[in-house]
Amino acid sequence: MPTKEEIKDEDKKIRYLRRMVDLTITLIMSSDMTLDEAQRHAAGAREFALRLFPGKGDVFDLVYAPRFRRLLREKFLLS
Repeated sequence: MPTKEEIKDEDKKIRYLRRMVDLTITLIMSSDMTLDEAQRHAAGAREFALRLFPGKGDVFDLVYAPRFRRLLREKFLLS
């Protein structure tokens, strides 16, 4: 069973990741970057998540990747 300190640390990392994802999405939405640049930013957010939570790429792919795909589809009019 995790300690209170471990839970507190995990919560802090989750908030940090959410902020990073939100900032990345805002950056992509509000700039005139290319699709390739936007994809690199999305990939960077995933790498950041893996540094915070090693081995949890599948969770990122389940929770955040659909948001990035939807954003890229809408911004760049992809089908």
